[in-house]
Amino acid sequence: MLILISKRIGFMILTMLVVSVVLFLLLEYSPGSVATKVLGPYSSEEARQLWLERHGYFEPLWYRYGAWLGNFLVGDFGDSVRFRVPVSEVLWPRLWNTAILGFWTFAIMIPLSLILGVLAGMREGSRLDRIISVGSIITTSVPEFASTVLLSAIFVYGLKWLPGTSSMTSGFDFMQLILPVMVLIIYDFGYVARMTRASMAEVMTSHYIRTAILKGLPYRQVIMKHALRNALIAPFTVIMLQINWLLSGVIVVEFFFAYKGFGALLLEASLNQDLYVIEACAMVAVFVAVTSQTIADIGYTYLNPRIRFT
Repeated sequence: MLILISKRIGFMILTMLVVSVVLFLLLEYSPGSVATKVLGPYSSEEARQLWLERHGYFEPLWYRYGAWLGNFLVGDFGDSVRFRVPVSEVLWPRLWNTAILGFWTFAIMIPLSLILGVLAGMREGSRLDRIISVGSIITTSVPEFASTVLLSAIFVYGLKWLPGTSSMTSGFDFMQLILPVMVLIIYDFGYVARMTRASMAEVMTSHYIRTAILKGLPYRQVIMKHALRNALIAPFTVIMLQINWLLSGVIVVEFFFAYKGFGALLLEASLNQDLYVIEACAMVAVFVAVTSQTIADIGYTYLNPRIRFT
């Protein structure tokens, strides 16, 4: 187990290093373009040269990369061009806001999708299975920008039950979280439910499940102790992938509801060519991605004992 964990952590670190090199070459290779984006297109050439000299852009490329990576490791991401403050002062609050949104989305979506997927897989071909499957396909087929408009029309303009924005200008308000969380759950729960249903249906037809039932074991015990653990292997992978999607793939939802989250920050930085914010967001997104996949790989060893010592 320790060998497996150390290998996965080593692979995670290697992946982060490779991504950091690619990101540095894409955004920092040309000092002139960096100075233009930071100082603006109407800045003078003299001002750009002074800025490049002051920030060490005339040093060798390898030295610049080392300094750039070292600053990242200590949390120094530079200053935001758009907000005129250090990037860390903008990034961490936005990341925390998306974490709150993601927590409530996962807290509702995961139990709902797993329960519905297991019920559908246990009764493959039944009316319940068809209802859950059709509902999952329909909700997953509707993109977020369509469901945001539809739900806003119903609950904001029609029933007038919920606020139309989630900017939290007067402090945290749980009511403002309901619509963004609802949109994310409706869009994503069907995908996890379908994966759970397919995995559960496959497990229920396996020989060891049939043998356990023929031996007279209680059906509840067969499901809870034998079928469910193996059926959760595939959904576990999908669930871990949703963390990456929730971090940077909720741009539409956050922008529509004016929610000050990580996705909205990434969009705003891209539109304003805020170089240092883009770099920080990219590195954080990659770190979350490789970390979640490392956790998923390690989690396999608990769900499937056959790969525990591989």
